[in-house]
Amino acid sequence: MTGTETLTIIKPDAFGSGKAGKIIAHLEAAGFRLAGARVMRLSRPEAEAFYSVHRERPFFGSLVEFMTSGSCMPMMLRRADAVAELRRVIGATDPAEAEAGTVRALYAESKERNAIHASDSDENAEIEISFFFAGTDRLGG
Repeated sequence: MTGTETLTIIKPDAFGSGKAGKIIAHLEAAGFRLAGARVMRLSRPEAEAFYSVHRERPFFGSLVEFMTSGSCMPMMLRRADAVAELRRVIGATDPAEAEAGTVRALYAESKERNAIHASDSDENAEIEISFFFAGTDRLGG
């Protein structure tokens, strides 16, 4: 899996405002193949566990609140150099700093409501994929 798979989450702001299809189309146009997807609403314990790396950061509470505020769409994506390419395609965390044409420049509302999550390393991609997808949830290819 290392190098060819990553995890992304269409966050509640983008999912709830009907932008999921546009974001998926954008990712597919950038060469990603969807290998697993689900729609869910994270519980507080799930959000706290997923974002536990940020537990000591001042934004942890508001991040958990935001991620439990509505449905989201975790997706496993495949392509060569998946982690780095996804981070390039989605753009900077703050949409005001994101390059034109990136997912966040196009669809994010603010630095806090930034439309999409992306794994930041191959190691974290493996951990994050395991968090959301059991072997039976993966699509072919």
